[in-house]
Amino acid sequence: MAKDAKATAEKNIRIIVTAFEHKLIDDAVEKIIASAKDSGAIVVGPIPMPTKIERITVNRSTFVNKNAREQFEIRRHKRIIDIKDATAKTMEFLQGINLPAGIGVDIKLS
Repeated sequence: MAKDAKATAEKNIRIIVTAFEHKLIDDAVEKIIASAKDSGAIVVGPIPMPTKIERITVNRSTFVNKNAREQFEIRRHKRIIDIKDATAKTMEFLQGINLPAGIGVDIKLS
């Protein structure tokens, strides 16, 4: 019985937040951290991961002018937040957060 109580008390949550704009991701991370701290959990992070940059080169015209090209890039920003000693109250607070469109949140329990 003591093992079961210990297993339920030690819940860790890893939250991975991704977005294309760094301002949106920073605001979302602040909201997540504030709600997790309000519930009494211990927050580690945010840990900024390397920005993945995908560059695409396209010809401006379809047939002629091979030298005329346009370049586009997509930047994917990622932050990791670890929440230690999470309770049911922490999960309720996290589910109640309103995040703007364009923010991807992946929650993993361990």
